[in-house]
Amino acid sequence: MDKMQDVIITDTLDGLGTDSLHDYLAHAICLRGKCSFHFNDRPFELNEGDLMIVRKGKLIERLTPSDDFEVKVLYATSSFITLSTPQSNYGMKGSIALFLNPVMKLTREQRYRCEKDFKWIEYRLNQTEHDFYVEMLRNAVQAAILDFFDFHTKLYGEATISTQNAAIMGRFLELLENEAYRENREVTYFADRLCVTPKYLSEVKKKVSGYSANYWINRYAILDISRLLRDKSLTFVQISDMFGFSSPAYFSRYVQRYLGMNPTDYRE
Repeated sequence: MDKMQDVIITDTLDGLGTDSLHDYLAHAICLRGKCSFHFNDRPFELNEGDLMIVRKGKLIERLTPSDDFEVKVLYATSSFITLSTPQSNYGMKGSIALFLNPVMKLTREQRYRCEKDFKWIEYRLNQTEHDFYVEMLRNAVQAAILDFFDFHTKLYGEATISTQNAAIMGRFLELLENEAYRENREVTYFADRLCVTPKYLSEVKKKVSGYSANYWINRYAILDISRLLRDKSLTFVQISDMFGFSSPAYFSRYVQRYLGMNPTDYRE
């Protein structure tokens, strides 16, 4: 793609996690067959009628589709999604839940609605001569997002997140997704960046996601490290330096703690 498009509709997952789509959120509905994959270093399967939503494509690995796999994928830039998302704190709860499990198993009625949403967005996407093209397309995407929220509430319940907590969580996730954990992995560092106390940040994170702030910081860090360890063109010293470890030995202990094996064994 020579020029970034805010919205892309396609029928393949091949571009997911590539540099060309790094700033896009992916929404994929499985129309037929199935596709197994690893996300967040855990195994998942996208089956017929399932909806998958992925904020960070690089967290997906080992995509293995069945021979009869068919999918429809909606890619949208993070900025376009932000503009299209209704003023609701539910988006934050959904983002965290989808980090833990990106697949939603839809009912027959939900699948029907979801497929209609995709078709409507695709129809609107091609109406480039519309005098209010951007606003019209944003409206179509917002309708789909509201349906996604509805699907998610049916699975996980209503949101109970205050506006203040949602704002803190949003900024915290933004720091993680911008790889701030490479500079520092202490909760105090992130709390300072967010202008709150470490205790308050941890309480908010625990209340919203069920996991502490420390868990999320190290989860993002170790997923990044594990991806780099699989790149054999990088030495362990280079990776250690990228994350500011004081020594290769400290880096090795960190990997052992969170991956259950040392860097050499993991790479093999």
